Amino acid sequence: MKDKEHAPITEHEAKQVDRANTVGSTPVVFVHGLWLLPSSWDRWAELFEKNGYTALTPGWPDDPDTVAQAKAHPEVFANKSVGDVADHFEDVIRGLKKKPAIIGHSFGGLLAQILAGRGLAKVSVAIDPAPFRGVLPLPISSLRSASPVLKNPQNYHRAVPLTYEQFRYSFANVVSEEEAKELYAAYSVPTSGEPLFEAAFANLNPWTEAKVDTKNPKRGPLLILDGEKDHVVPWAIAHASYRRQRRNEGVTEIMKVPGRGHALTIDHGWQEVADIALAFVQKYTKA
Repeated sequence: MKDKEHAPITEHEAKQVDRANTVGSTPVVFVHGLWLLPSSWDRWAELFEKNGYTALTPGWPDDPDTVAQAKAHPEVFANKSVGDVADHFEDVIRGLKKKPAIIGHSFGGLLAQILAGRGLAKVSVAIDPAPFRGVLPLPISSLRSASPVLKNPQNYHRAVPLTYEQFRYSFANVVSEEEAKELYAAYSVPTSGEPLFEAAFANLNPWTEAKVDTKNPKRGPLLILDGEKDHVVPWAIAHASYRRQRRNEGVTEIMKVPGRGHALTIDHGWQEVADIALAFVQKYTKA
């Protein structure tokens, strides 16, 4: 952990926590990944609410409210480490009276596993999860997807956007050109470069923040979902994460989602993935 103050919980996040505690149903905390905002979970949150859960969509520290604001002020994303974000979400979760389900996508999937490893999750779902220390595969498509950040060491301290062509390759490789352009306009924002460097060099740095306590008996049940055609987190990475996680005494499952890429949580087929996650959460919680 870094020896610095945690980012304060925002008024919006505090209101979500208060609402969850007042309603009393099982909370579900959604964790977004790089190049997205909490609003990328809006349809998921609505689905889980309809099924009796209370949804929370915290941001990473300093996340803007909208894509337009994010593009106007990209500098706010810079210098956010994996540990910074994990600590912020832990602060939010510790305000809840009930242990939540945690669902994360991409680096949010890594963060979901970090938080579960801290004993904070009733159940967790990691979708296309970024790798952590001990996960060794580095497929070429993953390196290409990360190259907009990793190609320049100065990006460690910068906020880095994706061009449409980069987004098309990394996120939207299995949807139509028309949908890819719609997704790029609606969801893509700059991101902190630091987490990608942390993950890329996690196996060379014993002190990395990109690490997961996979053996904590309080981790809870975990499902790893991975898109069959994901360029960012190919099956080799997801399955390597699963192999490390299955050493845990809790339930550990993995599923390949046929024909899907990294945009599987936001593209036209989002509900197929959300329904899988919902069924797993329902199996181990009561709404």
